[in-house]
Amino acid sequence: MSQTSESFNPFDPTGMFKNLRDDGMDTWAKMMIQFVNTDAYAHATGTFLDTWLTTSAQFRKALETAMTQALTSLNMPTRVDVTSLAERLTNIELRLDDLAAKLEESQRPAKKPGTGPKAKSNTGGNHS
Repeated sequence: MSQTSESFNPFDPTGMFKNLRDDGMDTWAKMMIQFVNTDAYAHATGTFLDTWLTTSAQFRKALETAMTQALTSLNMPTRVDVTSLAERLTNIELRLDDLAAKLEESQRPAKKPGTGPKAKSNTGGNHS
C-alpha cells in the first residue's frame, strides 16, 4: 500500500535525504532572510552597486565610441542619428496635426448672425 510523503520511513534512504534537504533549505532560507534584512548588507550592496556603475560608465562610453566609429565607417546611422531623426519626425507630425486642425476649422460653414436655433424659434409665426 502507498504511504503519504509526510510519514517517516526509516528503511527509505531517499526519504531521509529528502527530509534532510528540506530541513537544510528551510534553515538556509531563514538565515538568508535575516542576513539580507540587515543594514550592513544594504550598505555593502549599495557600495558595490555604486562602484560597479562608476566603472561600467567608463566602459560603456568606450564601447559607445567604438560602436559609433564602426557604424560611421560602414555608412550606417548611429544612435544619435536615429534619435535626431525621431525628434524631427515627431516635430513634423505635430505640425501636420496642427495644419489638419486648422484646415478642418476653415472648412466648417461660417455661422450667420441670425441663423442660430434661438433665432428660428423667435420667427416661427405662431400667433396665439
